[in-house]
Amino acid sequence: MKKTLVIFYAIIIYAVAELIWWGYMLVHLNPSRKGMILGEGCMFVTVFLIGAYFLHKSLNKETKLREQQKNFLLSVTHELKSPLASIKILLQTIQKRNLTKEQILNFIDKSLLDVERLDDMVENMLLASKIDNRSYSFPKAKFNLSVLVDSIVNRLQISKCDCNQQIINAEIEPKIEITGDKFALTSVVTNLVENAVKYSSPCETVNVKLFEKDGKVYFQVADHGIGIADSEKPRIFDKFYRVGSEDTRNTKGTGLGLFIVKQVLDKHQASIKVKDNRPAGSVFEVVFGLT
Repeated sequence: MKKTLVIFYAIIIYAVAELIWWGYMLVHLNPSRKGMILGEGCMFVTVFLIGAYFLHKSLNKETKLREQQKNFLLSVTHELKSPLASIKILLQTIQKRNLTKEQILNFIDKSLLDVERLDDMVENMLLASKIDNRSYSFPKAKFNLSVLVDSIVNRLQISKCDCNQQIINAEIEPKIEITGDKFALTSVVTNLVENAVKYSSPCETVNVKLFEKDGKVYFQVADHGIGIADSEKPRIFDKFYRVGSEDTRNTKGTGLGLFIVKQVLDKHQASIKVKDNRPAGSVFEVVFGLT
């Protein structure tokens, strides 16, 4: 891509130099038409440079997209290898060592967690692909959102501390029902809660709230993690985009989660906004209109 840009800039410089040279020659041969030649030349140069500017923007955009896709492939490769390696080690341990029934069940539980992690990632990629090529129809039906959120929170509840404390604190108002695509909204809830856990420090509490107010349903996920700079908030829902801080680059992810969240919520006429948490971290708030 760099070679292409160098050739592009060389052609632009050559074309402008040739234009100036031919303009000079025309003025020299027809001094009486100097005003017309200069006017038309300036107009041509202006149109030419505007076209070159937009072409330059297009090439830069393509370069960034290629870089994001490259990072995506690297991230996916790492995301796949990590749980697969863990599952392999656990199964080999069960196979080669004389373990108690309790130890075997513990290893199986850990393996199943890694399988669920792989399943979530594959579902994310499939859903993102279907959304991108507009082949997903978002079938809607009435369902209990409270039960859905509660089941996802329980599944993602992870202990990172020696004291085995629960790091996801959930306040879920019971019997909240909405009409929507349960499969796609499962991905929304999972991605928001997983992100909050992922970008938080060990033992930091993630707060999840679901409640109804003034005829609307509110779903909030608040963390005390690294936070998101104001300059990056408008871009976090772009496909493949990941926050550019060093902390985020060291955190696993494909850049598809928030893209899926925004696309799914748009199809449900729901809104999402992100704001700063205090003293640190981020709050994502989703608002559904009751139908």
